[in-house]
Amino acid sequence: MKHLISFSQTRLAWLILTLTALALEGCALFFQHVMHLDPCVMCIYQRLAMFGLLAAGLIGLINPRSRLLRALGVVVWGVSASWGLKIAIELVEIEHNPSPFATCSFLPDFPSWMPLHEWFPSVFMPTGMCGEIQWTFMGVSMAEWMVVVFIGFLAAFALFFQASISKTIEK
Repeated sequence: MKHLISFSQTRLAWLILTLTALALEGCALFFQHVMHLDPCVMCIYQRLAMFGLLAAGLIGLINPRSRLLRALGVVVWGVSASWGLKIAIELVEIEHNPSPFATCSFLPDFPSWMPLHEWFPSVFMPTGMCGEIQWTFMGVSMAEWMVVVFIGFLAAFALFFQASISKTIEK
């Protein structure tokens, strides 16, 4: 646990989180703009959750030794990964149990003061339909892979959270 505590206070730890989220955002944009796979509104929400993970990494990178910034980064990390997992699970459910009554909207429900789909349509405008499986790898859909990805982020979050608590208890 001592090694994890000291690792959580390094720029490398937060850089790994930042670069992982950035790489996955890059993959999403590659799938959309190069492979021409249309993201649905739930894909866009997962993309936003990934941006939250990217923000968490950047917060931790500012000063990983600062307890306040580390705590803020960990909270943003946990909220983003949890929300992303929730959305990914809902999308998998729609894929496996299609129903005309279980559909998603055509436009994201962003606050009126932050219409990301209007400001950055090439990133946040959904053009696909929920439940339509456009891509698989090893027989697993993209939504199912995103469940795995967000579980991985939550597992790493749990380790960092535990390290934060252990550090507090030791003092």
